[in-house]
Amino acid sequence: MAKIENGRQSADSRSIRTISSSHMDDESSLGSDSEINGFTNDRHTDKYGFIGGAQQYSEESAQDIPPEVLRQREVKWLDMLSNWDKWMVKRHKKVRLRCQKGIPPSLRGRAWLYLSGGKVKREQNRGKFEELDSLAGDPKELDVIEKDLHRQFPFHEMFVSRGGHGQQDLFRVLKAYTLYRPEEGYCQAQAPIAAVLLMHMPAEDAFWGLVQICEKYLPGYYSAGLEAIQLDGEILYALTRRVSPLAYRHLEKHKMEPILYMTEWFMCAFSRTLPWASVLRVWDMFLCDGVKIIFRVGLVLLKCMLGTREKLKACQGQYETMELLRAIEPRYMQEGFLVREVLEVPVSERDVEREHHVQLKRWRKNHGELHCKSPPRMHGARAIMASEPPSRQDLRQNPTIIVESPLPPPQPTPQLKKGEKKSKKEGSMKKAPPVMEIPNPYPLPGDPQLPLRYPLPQLPLRYPLPQPTLRDSTVQQPLVNDTPLPNTPEESPPPHQPPLNDQPPLNDQPPLNDQPPLNDQPPLNDQPPLNDQPPLNDQPPLNDQPSLNDQSLLTVSPLQKSTQSLSSTEADQDTYL
Repeated sequence: MAKIENGRQSADSRSIRTISSSHMDDESSLGSDSEINGFTNDRHTDKYGFIGGAQQYSEESAQDIPPEVLRQREVKWLDMLSNWDKWMVKRHKKVRLRCQKGIPPSLRGRAWLYLSGGKVKREQNRGKFEELDSLAGDPKELDVIEKDLHRQFPFHEMFVSRGGHGQQDLFRVLKAYTLYRPEEGYCQAQAPIAAVLLMHMPAEDAFWGLVQICEKYLPGYYSAGLEAIQLDGEILYALTRRVSPLAYRHLEKHKMEPILYMTEWFMCAFSRTLPWASVLRVWDMFLCDGVKIIFRVGLVLLKCMLGTREKLKACQGQYETMELLRAIEPRYMQEGFLVREVLEVPVSERDVEREHHVQLKRWRKNHGELHCKSPPRMHGARAIMASEPPSRQDLRQNPTIIVESPLPPPQPTPQLKKGEKKSKKEGSMKKAPPVMEIPNPYPLPGDPQLPLRYPLPQLPLRYPLPQPTLRDSTVQQPLVNDTPLPNTPEESPPPHQPPLNDQPPLNDQPPLNDQPPLNDQPPLNDQPPLNDQPPLNDQPPLNDQPSLNDQSLLTVSPLQKSTQSLSSTEADQDTYL
C-alpha cells in the first residue's frame, strides 16, 4: 500500500519521470527542483493544488456539495462575517454548527482569520509585520528556516519551486515570528502550520494566524524542551482509557509513550497526516472549538486502528504498533466518516482542563516545575474574543480587490429634514400616467359592464349636447365646424363636476326626433333658451336600441365618431333622424 508522508507519495507506488533541466522551458512555473521531485510539464493538479497524486485520497474522500448549497452557505457566512461580534456573542452555537458543516472554500481564509482572532490582532498592530519583515533576523534561525522551506508540501503547486512566491512568503512569515517571539525562536513544526495558512490568505494574515495558533490554541508547543506537547500526550493517554479501553491496555502493555506517535499529529494539527479534504474540515472545527478537536481526532484514530481484537492480532510488539499508526487506513481518514466520529467523541473542553490539572500535578511531582511558562490555553474562538474584546473598527472588512469604474460615482442622496417633503428631481424622466379604464357610458340592461378601450376625451363644450338615440346610424353630434364657440373657456370643467346652475334639467330638452335638420337650424347665437325646450318624455325607449356588440364604440373614440357623423350629414341630409 502506498504511503503518504509529508504530502508526498512513496516512489514505489508510482513511476517518477524525470527530465533534464536543460529541456525545461524558461517560462515554466517549475523551479530547479523539478528534476528531483519528478515533475513534467504535463503534470496533473487536483482542486487543492497538489500535483501528481500527492494527495491521492483527497478527491476520493471529499464530499461533493451541490453548487446551490454552496452558494447558500456563502451567503450565510458573508452575513456572519459582516456582524461577527453579534454572532459570536448571541449565536455562537450556530457558528459552531456551520463550522462543523464545513466553511465554503471561497471564504475559508477570511473565516479562519476571524475565528482565530488574527483579524483583530492585525488591526491592533498596524504596520508590525512590515516592520518585522524589513529586519534582518538571526542568521542561525534563518539558516534553519531556509533548509526547511522545500520540505513543506513539496508536491503542492505553491511550494514546488525553489525560490518561488510560496517559499518566499513562507520564509517571510517564519522569519517575522522569530523576531516577534525571540525567546521562543523557530520550531520545525511551525512551517507546515504557516504553509497551510498561506494556502488560504496573504502573508501578513498568515503571520497573525500563526501568532494566534502558537499563543492561544497551542501555547508552549513550539518552545524548547517540548514540555507542553509531552503534557498533552499524557492527557491523550488518559482520555484513551475512557474512549477505548482496549487500545489503552495495548499501549500500556507495550509501554508506548504518547510522544512516539502523537507528536506530529498535535504539533502539525494533522496537516501532514490526513487527506487534504479532511485536514480542512478538521481545521474548520479546530479554529472554532479549540484543542479539544485535536484530542478527538487522535482518539478516533487510536480507536479505529487499535480498538478491536482483530487489529491487535497483527500488532505483537512496539514496532508493529508504530507501523500501524503511521499507515492509517484511508477509510478511517475519509472526510465524512472522520467528521462524524469526531463529533460523537464524548470529550469536552472541561474534560481536557480537568485532565490537564491532574497531569500537571503528576508532572510537577516527577519532573518538577515547567521550565517554559506558557500563557493559558484558549478553547476556541469565543474564548479568544472574550479575552480580547474587539471593536467594530477591528472587525471591519476591507476590500482586497478594488476595480476602478469608468462611470462617475453616484451622487449621494440628500437627506430630508423632518417635515420636509421629497420633491421631484429636475430633469428626471416622468412616468406616463396609467390609462384609466372608464366604463361604458351607455350600458344596456342585462349587458356586462365592459370597459372602453380608449378613454373618453374631454371636449370644451359650454352647452350640453342633445342625447342621441342608438339606431342604425352612428352617434351624431351637432358640430357645425371646427372653430370654437364664442365665449368658450379654454379649459373644460372636471369630468365629474356637477351641472351649472344656469342649465335646465335634462327633462326640458326636446326629443331628438322632432329636431329639424342641421341645415335649417338657426345660428347658435339665435337659439332660444333651454328653458323653452319640451321634455324628453317622447324619446323612444332604450330597449329598441341595437346591441353594443354590433357597434364600433369600443374601438373608435367619440371624437372620431363625431367627425364621421358630420361628414355623413353633409353628404346626405336624409340620414338624420
